[in-house]
Amino acid sequence: MPTQPVKTRLYQWEGTDLAGAKTKGETSAESQAMIRVLLRRQGISACHIRRKTHRGRLGVQSIKGLDIMLFTRQLASLIKAGISLIQALDVIAEGVELPAMRELVIDLKQDICAGTSLANALRKKPAHFDALFCNLIDAGEQAGALDVLLERIATYKEKTQALKKKIQKAMTYPIAVLVVAVMVCGILLLEVVPQFQRVFSSFDAQLPALTLWVIALSQVLQDHAIGLVSAVSLVVAGLRYRYKHSELLRQNIDKWLLKMPVMGNLLHVSAIARFARTLATTIAAGVPLLEALNAVAGTTGNNVYKDAVLKLKHQVATGSQIHVAMAATGVFPGMAIQMTAIGEESGTLESMLDHLATYYENEVDTLTDSLTTLMEPAIMLVLGVMVGGLVIAMYLPIFKLGQVI
Repeated sequence: MPTQPVKTRLYQWEGTDLAGAKTKGETSAESQAMIRVLLRRQGISACHIRRKTHRGRLGVQSIKGLDIMLFTRQLASLIKAGISLIQALDVIAEGVELPAMRELVIDLKQDICAGTSLANALRKKPAHFDALFCNLIDAGEQAGALDVLLERIATYKEKTQALKKKIQKAMTYPIAVLVVAVMVCGILLLEVVPQFQRVFSSFDAQLPALTLWVIALSQVLQDHAIGLVSAVSLVVAGLRYRYKHSELLRQNIDKWLLKMPVMGNLLHVSAIARFARTLATTIAAGVPLLEALNAVAGTTGNNVYKDAVLKLKHQVATGSQIHVAMAATGVFPGMAIQMTAIGEESGTLESMLDHLATYYENEVDTLTDSLTTLMEPAIMLVLGVMVGGLVIAMYLPIFKLGQVI
């Protein structure tokens, strides 16, 4: 029976040495008590000891999807090269720079040394390894083809991560520009407009309506800036809470997003690409179709498509072919349905889904470029109206200085 390995943690400590000088550092051990023993042997009296937690600025684990993708690719390459799973995890842990990721890999290794399968060890880390990932690993272990499954999962992770990055890039650019525009307008209204207001107060004449409106807006911001920021923050937090806990709200927002011009088409295409890529990967891994569809539903990234895949799963369970069930949902385009039908009839469903995923991933590239091209003049127009409007409002009385004075 395998011996349960001791699980160590990283602790930060502060104390004083034999000379009375303050010192601090980091040490790995299985408990705080052991840290005190180790430090005492070094002649250090510990004052404060706390476990080091690897978290980001907002308390979120610093391990990102990219880290998991790289871990999967490294593990796949090492296992394929004939290195044992334990040795492979050792090699990865030594080469990882991110402390949180290193600790995660060490935890996996310790669980496996204790007799746990890799799939079950991964299931203990649901924040980093979803059900699809764990189920595919489980299928690979049971079939004795862990290296093959890891290779497929690594490829799948790389493609889905690339798709996610493209969509984020398309959405981040306009949002970032608009945020900067709002900040610039805020600075103008809070700092610049009051200066002009003091100058205009010496004019014994009626100011233009646009100037009066901007001055009034500036006064409101000066008087109620904290209250307005608090109100906006509460509204945003409330909407986020409702979105997280209300299925109906998520459904309605996702429906609305899919109907947006250009952006809606991008979301449609990306959801189909995720559907095809995930289903192709699970079928190739030998996962039963109904179980695969259940996993696919959670990866589409949109509640409308999630519900469609769950309906598709129900119809397949009653004996329908996949392409017939896809057509019945009303959300899949004709090309996706036809290619799936060809794959089913020819016995090459996995291959056809893979081609379908590649086609729609390329479509995401095209739509992302088109969206960026279309957004640039629109953003310039918004910036011109917001910032230019404020500048014109302030200089309009000066242009009419002869009549105003």
